[in-house]
Amino acid sequence: MSEPLTLGVAGLGTVGTGLIQLLAAHAPRLERMLGRSIVVTGVCARSRDKARDADLGQARWFDDPVALATDPSIAVFVEVMGGDEGPAKASVEAALRAKKHVVTANKALLAKHGIALAKLAEDNGVSLNFEAAVAGGIPIIKMLREALAANEVRRVYGILNGTCNFILSKMTDEKRAFGDALKEAQERGFAEADPTFDIGGFDAAHKLSLLVSLAFGTTIAFDQIEIEGIERITTADIEAATELGYCIKLLGVAVSTPDGVEARVTPVLIDEESALAEVSGVTNCVGIDGDYVGNLLLVGPGAGSKPTASAVASDIVDIARGLVMPPFIRPTAALATAKRLSGSANLGNYYVRLSVYDRPGAMASITRRMSDENVSLESIVQRRHGPVHPGQAGEPAPGHQDAAANVILITHDTTEDAMRKALRAIEEDGNVTEPPQMIRIEDL
Repeated sequence: MSEPLTLGVAGLGTVGTGLIQLLAAHAPRLERMLGRSIVVTGVCARSRDKARDADLGQARWFDDPVALATDPSIAVFVEVMGGDEGPAKASVEAALRAKKHVVTANKALLAKHGIALAKLAEDNGVSLNFEAAVAGGIPIIKMLREALAANEVRRVYGILNGTCNFILSKMTDEKRAFGDALKEAQERGFAEADPTFDIGGFDAAHKLSLLVSLAFGTTIAFDQIEIEGIERITTADIEAATELGYCIKLLGVAVSTPDGVEARVTPVLIDEESALAEVSGVTNCVGIDGDYVGNLLLVGPGAGSKPTASAVASDIVDIARGLVMPPFIRPTAALATAKRLSGSANLGNYYVRLSVYDRPGAMASITRRMSDENVSLESIVQRRHGPVHPGQAGEPAPGHQDAAANVILITHDTTEDAMRKALRAIEEDGNVTEPPQMIRIEDL
């Protein structure tokens, strides 16, 4: 029997507590499988006195995560505190410099400093593992690092944020308003008091930036991902999408081309009969297109104590087996700085919702503006939704009152650039009561 693998765990929240529970529950099985035990010898958290549903055993308490990260008693530093700077960054750097293996669930830290940390791990001959940083319990990092290493990956995409998927599922299945669905997500612990990071698309973009680096062999470029959240999705959009045979999802999509990499996080319309449309609630999924394996779709829990702890534990098991490899598959020196492409010039179909004043010439003006940008319309559907009164967005001139109608347009193939020019002109013409809504239609 080999010596125990000793861990220092920084962060005793949902994930840290779940990890300690898992290691205790499966200690005998892991020891038989690995030929050595896994022992938590040190812990660190903000408060010593907080009640926790986990037995810390004989683990020493550290008030400073950097001190824990460099303590001679540990071989692996597990960072589950969160944050892209401060204690998380300082302690991970200290652990790597001290030649400690690091396991982290911190996608924000990796999206910002991942390449520098990977270089530090390589220089010191230790692991930097982060399976839990993307899609919770779905083993997407291992899939890209190991099972698909012989494939050239052309595209990676998926539902990467459970909070947004929960909200959109509630809006679709229960016809709930955005604010109502968000409130329930907060009450159930799926969304923070300030949900901007999730509903604004930033959490999904952090995850996508890591997948792009792993899949395409490039440096991380979070700041070059096009990001749009779900804040502007309304019940009118959900209802129109459903009637047209679509559903709305927040997707991260990245495509590798000979000219560079296009990466975006945006709401999209997808066919209601597609596999992605069936992924509801807080569930995540990730799709991969490989040149030899074809298309794979992995579906599973994207967050939560047990799934995330399972992902962290899988990284620890790799270290216990002696597996050390470059964090981003290739050595950092071999990662390319790929040209980042904007999706605005790519051809695609679009859904547009306009709240149009019901008055002579309004629709003629709108179709003319589309024609000016060579945008061809596949279908036009109009629904009246009542009068517009002073005080509403896009209100008519004082003393005037027009009825308004929701007009739904579906375009033939066109570019985002052309669409934005046409919609800007339509808004400037004053025939709509509020800014136009535009959502890309994805064929997945």
